[in-house]
Amino acid sequence: MNKEIERVNDLNFVLYIVFTTGQCNLRCDYCGGSFDPGVVPWGVKYPLEALVSLISEDPDPVVAFYGGEPLLNARFIREVMDSVEARFVIQTNGLLVRQLEPEYWRRFDAVLLSIDGRKEVNDRHRGKGVHDAVLAAAGWLREVGYKGDLIARMTVTEDTDVYEDVRYLLNLGLFDHVHWQLDAVWSDRWRDFEGWARGSYEPGITALADLWLREMEGGRILGIVPFLGVLRVDLTGVPNESPPCGAGRSAVAISTDGRILACPIAVYSEWAVMGDVREGIGEGPRIGEPCVSCPYFRYCGGRCLFAYFERYWGEMGFELLCELTKHLIDEVRSRLPRILELIELGIVRREALIYPKFNNTTEIIP
Repeated sequence: MNKEIERVNDLNFVLYIVFTTGQCNLRCDYCGGSFDPGVVPWGVKYPLEALVSLISEDPDPVVAFYGGEPLLNARFIREVMDSVEARFVIQTNGLLVRQLEPEYWRRFDAVLLSIDGRKEVNDRHRGKGVHDAVLAAAGWLREVGYKGDLIARMTVTEDTDVYEDVRYLLNLGLFDHVHWQLDAVWSDRWRDFEGWARGSYEPGITALADLWLREMEGGRILGIVPFLGVLRVDLTGVPNESPPCGAGRSAVAISTDGRILACPIAVYSEWAVMGDVREGIGEGPRIGEPCVSCPYFRYCGGRCLFAYFERYWGEMGFELLCELTKHLIDEVRSRLPRILELIELGIVRREALIYPKFNNTTEIIP
């Protein structure tokens, strides 16, 4: 079994999601832009030494820069990267990539650029001109020598056609992988989420899985993160973490005020507080029933810690998200026999199908 995969699942190292600021330079309509500076300050309020000390205790840390828009505080990113040995990751909207010098970009293991698919879909929610700016940022990163994993990170809304928008991003030739999160449960209710889910999303997932397998039969592995993350369980025999993003277990978020949180979006939630960067990490919250007894649990890990605790859409909304998760898992697993044949025939390599190799902030389950 791949040793790196074992390390992801036995919690031998921690992903530190480090807020550099609560400020954002966009006002995407599903998140509203910047955090309240009274909750997530727009500057780092704890000493760098405290963060360095915390991370240095870990034998193989992963540091992911987060915001707000993390590149609004590029100086802090440089200071951290100059002070610790780690794998580095960043989630950014891409508009400010030139704020960080190429020598720093070349040190990143994974860069997640926020883009929601086709231009008209992306710019409707993120702002006019943002789509083109993100593609320009992706091209510039490659031009300056970034050779790591370049990931398109989508937010899926009622305007999204998951088949068309994921395929569009894959066909650009810029991104190694595509991951998406549903703008559901923590946002306002959609006009007709159930109708969209059954009429658009589930058929789109099926069509996308068909495309994924067809390309695999030709020797090409499409970097569709949710599919690969589910497949990994059957290829390695190791269940995904609970939750699959590692929140509160192998992953913690460090807010600009120094609070250590189980989940980076749970900045207002007392249940998520696990300690302080000056004092260390305490016990994190856990997903329980009805998830842990479900046969899908080894794949989805309960899906989302925040959604599990908050349940903004009530039990019916929670159950509908479970239905969508089960549909995605079933579509991947139904193709497992053919995928194993392709491995046996040497058309694709088992190792190339195992993703991610470490917790790179792709949450696996949308």
